[in-house]
Amino acid sequence: MAAEHSTSLAGQVAIVTGSGRGIGRAIALAYANAGAQVVITARSQDQIDAVRDEISAAGGTAIAVRADVTNRADVTALVAQTLEAFGRLDIVVANAGATSPENPVSPIDDFAYVVDVNLTSVQHLALTCEPHLRERGGKFIVMGSGAGRRPFKGGASYSVSKAAVSMLVRCLAVEWRESAIAVNEIVPGPVHTEMAAKILDVPNIDAAIRMDWHKTPDDVTPLALFLAQQPNNGPSGQVFSLLGRDL
Repeated sequence: MAAEHSTSLAGQVAIVTGSGRGIGRAIALAYANAGAQVVITARSQDQIDAVRDEISAAGGTAIAVRADVTNRADVTALVAQTLEAFGRLDIVVANAGATSPENPVSPIDDFAYVVDVNLTSVQHLALTCEPHLRERGGKFIVMGSGAGRRPFKGGASYSVSKAAVSMLVRCLAVEWRESAIAVNEIVPGPVHTEMAAKILDVPNIDAAIRMDWHKTPDDVTPLALFLAQQPNNGPSGQVFSLLGRDL
């Protein structure tokens, strides 16, 4: 966590999925550094415990709740434990994602799994969190991808799922407008994470990806903070891109 703390998210509670590593971890640390109480969640208990301990050591407040976002019972328990620990929910970052090395179109089981993680789980997370976000208004932030607009070779399941989740963001923004829940998408572009290595480290990487701004997870946190700090009746249904090119 950064040495200098702020209080811009003081009193707010945030769930960040996929926060045991990569972009999710960086966002969780940034939110805690800004004063939020953060729920760290992913499938690896060791990873989320480590992030929780890092936040606690820096003077922040966090709990670690193991959950598989594709498991509906896990997601229900995640939200219940959040409310039990902190009594409210203000910000949700749907960051957990999946891809798979594949042929032009992957076997149906692999394809279905990627869609389940990147799309269906976001819908279920949204529906589970909505009644609690509605109490005071809130933010629902989804991690998208430029691949949802411009597919890459061998990435059919990933591109299809990210294109669909982008439309889901717009649909949720329309449905939740009167509840003062802002729903937005972040398109981070190439970020060097363990998952992205499956795409970024291949020899025949698309030229547009190779020439783009290649970021670290920390480069994504200012935008995630910006969206969390906006008024609940602020921007919604929007795409915020860190790509070095047009979408």
